[in-house]
Amino acid sequence: MAVTDWEAFVTQTDQRMGEVRKGMPEVAKGFGALAKAATAPGALDAKTKELIALAIGITARCDGCLAYHARAAARLGASRDEILEVIGVSVYMGGGPSMIYGAEALAAYDGLGDDG
Repeated sequence: MAVTDWEAFVTQTDQRMGEVRKGMPEVAKGFGALAKAATAPGALDAKTKELIALAIGITARCDGCLAYHARAAARLGASRDEILEVIGVSVYMGGGPSMIYGAEALAAYDGLGDDG
């Protein structure tokens, strides 16, 4: 999928996820608690954890992951250069498909960051 309007994509995904949350509230609550615990600052700060999540989203080829983690990384102060380095590590670990999704991740960052 090549998303061109990342804001619209996030809005649409939020709506779809809302339906899933309504249909399985206990699972959604558990997932939310897991996400909160996993991204809480510890030995790694929250920005670093979001950059890791973005790298995993690239290698897993998950559009929603790109959108949410690129936006979160931007909100936590990640620079465009940091995103590009994340893409580089992702390509190293995931090959050609990660190169394609790395380009998508950069587009997500550019479309959802503070300037997007």
